[in-house]
Amino acid sequence: MAAAARLSGGGCENRLVSLPLSRIRVIMKSSPEVSSINQDALFLTAKATELFVQYLATYSYKHGRGKEKRALTYSDLSHTAEESETFQFLADILPKKILASKYLKMLEREKRDGEVEEEEDDDDDQEEESEEEDAES
Repeated sequence: MAAAARLSGGGCENRLVSLPLSRIRVIMKSSPEVSSINQDALFLTAKATELFVQYLATYSYKHGRGKEKRALTYSDLSHTAEESETFQFLADILPKKILASKYLKMLEREKRDGEVEEEEDDDDDQEEESEEEDAES
């Protein structure tokens, strides 16, 4: 592919992709299934990634609150990942931001709920043991 050959020029002003190909190559090689990377595959992966990020940003901007401020915000991206079926696979990567105080309360609540469940499990275990002892007598 002639386009990929143009990219190997290093500091080319008229680059066809914006992302650094060397970084993309490192990420691709981090997969154990990949032994070598064709220059065309590298270029196409970089271009597809750029187009995906552009689409995500455009969609988030159009459907988010950032349009009012004429800015794309993290919460716009997070909301898109949570609400859009297309981008739902990003929900773990772009979680909604919460205040530390809310997070700590949530952890306390989970801890309390976990302790309650453990106590219930202990009560069930004790009841089963006493039933078994009664059956043996």
